[in-house]
Amino acid sequence: MPLNIPEIDCRTDSAEPLFAALREKLSPRGDIVSESGRQRTIELFGQPLTPQQVVEKICGDIRETGLEALLDYTRKLDGADLTAETVRVTPEELEQAHQAAAPEYLATIRQIRDNIVEFQRAILTEDVKIVRQEGPAKVELRQRYLPLRRVGICIPGGAAAYPSSLLMTAVPAQTAGVKEIAVVVPPTKYGGYNVDLLAACRELGVTEVYRVGGAQAVAALAYGVEGIERVDKIVGPGNLFVALAKRHVFGEVDIDSIAGPSEVVVLADETARADFVAADLISQAEHSPGSGVLITWNPDLIPAVRQALEEQCARLERGDLARQCLEEYGALILARDADEAARLADSMASEHLHISAADPHALLAKIQNAGAIFLGHYTPVAMGDYVAGPSHVLPTGGTARFANGLCANDFLKRSSVIGYSHEALAQDADAVRLMADKEGLTAHRASVDIRLADD
Repeated sequence: MPLNIPEIDCRTDSAEPLFAALREKLSPRGDIVSESGRQRTIELFGQPLTPQQVVEKICGDIRETGLEALLDYTRKLDGADLTAETVRVTPEELEQAHQAAAPEYLATIRQIRDNIVEFQRAILTEDVKIVRQEGPAKVELRQRYLPLRRVGICIPGGAAAYPSSLLMTAVPAQTAGVKEIAVVVPPTKYGGYNVDLLAACRELGVTEVYRVGGAQAVAALAYGVEGIERVDKIVGPGNLFVALAKRHVFGEVDIDSIAGPSEVVVLADETARADFVAADLISQAEHSPGSGVLITWNPDLIPAVRQALEEQCARLERGDLARQCLEEYGALILARDADEAARLADSMASEHLHISAADPHALLAKIQNAGAIFLGHYTPVAMGDYVAGPSHVLPTGGTARFANGLCANDFLKRSSVIGYSHEALAQDADAVRLMADKEGLTAHRASVDIRLADD
């Protein structure tokens, strides 16, 4: 059966509505649920709640009754019967996992950690200080940056284990100087009982790990429950319910983003290899859900990529899942020229943009919006996902138009620090008086005048 991935020819009148429909599919949405999911919701809650309503109920219950509700939802949603004593991974369990891990795996964890630290340190913001002084009149201005005290990290664990997500969240936080990191991970064989994940926690020095997932884990981090202290910020990927829960608790705590399915746009010229492009598209589609979109102005590339997709999906372990996602959320787009291709890619503001071209820097100059950009034929997105150094926690669903990928600076709290001498206050007093008078804030003026009354 041939791969039914949509094609969009920008030389035709039908292209714009098709392209608009594709962008709409990939935009953030929160109330779409499958029929099986609807039936599961009825079984658990007695009514067909939307995902948003499910999240609101879970968060509300945990806020009201704390650990009792957290453990109850863990039983209902994850089938794990945990207690106050077993919800947290013990130091002995972390040590046992570390001892059982393969030496080459731990060496790879250290290699990736070092790459991340090198990059994150290089971009870390430092204090800025300005001193204005004319004789005894002195003004000291400073922007002070301090690390957040406590951060919560969500790690997925439903369909696979993701130690890479631990690295890409915990290490930037550690580089920023965060002292307390609480990791939540579902109580599954891929999550809280996964040896490789627990070994990575131990290798990175993360000692606070809880076997809870989903919206209930987000709520526990945001509000705090018995045995789990509330955090200042929650980061990390997750499913729809995790994303909606992060949106719900924002304001109680900070969050990194409201992330959706993984996605890649490949911007390719006539020098791009079809098998390389196909592999890039499949690599994100296999997340299931995931999206892969090709934009090219080379008409010969599209049929070649279609054939390569069919061949590779047929032999890959998750090929059927990738195939379904490409048919539902993918596209092969033919632009008129390089400029139009770049405009289309920029308008999609995708999580990952791979520029597979002879001169990728020339196309890069035309791009404003993307979470992470990969240059050249030999830089697959997997390099950013696993080893390069920038975090792979990135904006999705077109939000790269205004949002940024996670980095060490996101774990810093900044404060302005201002200090005036008596003489400097006198010099700037008239400006304060004038502005206070304009705004009718007489107490503002008085707070200056009282300090200069004896002059």
